[in-house]
Amino acid sequence: MHATLADRLRARTRQLGMNAREVAEQARVNRSFVYDIMRGRSEQPNAAKLDKVAAVIKVDRNWLLHGKGEIEGETPLLDTADAFVAIPCVEVTASMGGGRITADEVENGEPYHFKSSWITHRLRADPADLRIMHVEGDSMMPSLHDGDVVLVDTARALPTPPGVFVLFDGIGLVAKRLEHIPNSDPPRVRIISDNAFYSPYERTAGEIKIIGRIRWFGREI
Repeated sequence: MHATLADRLRARTRQLGMNAREVAEQARVNRSFVYDIMRGRSEQPNAAKLDKVAAVIKVDRNWLLHGKGEIEGETPLLDTADAFVAIPCVEVTASMGGGRITADEVENGEPYHFKSSWITHRLRADPADLRIMHVEGDSMMPSLHDGDVVLVDTARALPTPPGVFVLFDGIGLVAKRLEHIPNSDPPRVRIISDNAFYSPYERTAGEIKIIGRIRWFGREI
């Protein structure tokens, strides 16, 4: 399959360790402009804006469009629709019980590989924003089990719409279901366990740090 503009932009930003938000901010263009290209929604983008993006990632605009032109440094490995992308497994354990205080994120073990097209078109995510973590405890049973592997999208750190997130709740790192409490001032979040044995509790938005939304999980049988 021939590489596309989206494939080349994703590959170059990943090579540089950048995400769509960082590219957009440095190029002074709307984030949606970069996201639409990466997701294959914009195959003929505005030339002036694309020039700004090309300058930030240090390639010729023609290389982005057609694969021909100068690139500063090595040519990135292209991520075509049939390719797989490595997602790092980090040494951060999201507890589903009383919480667990964690150290800084450190890569731990072999990365997990996912089909690039699935990440881009199904999850609508940037691979650079994804992390693999392990969960522990029983408070999210039956949705998540002790020892499950979860794929966390760190770019999705708002509890709207409600969903299951990894967050620091002021005590430790936990995997919980979050709901924004409408009309709360200051904004408050309800933190819910799927296991009815554990009672819901609330925190203000300033008391928690949402690491990201859980998009996928895996389990050993």
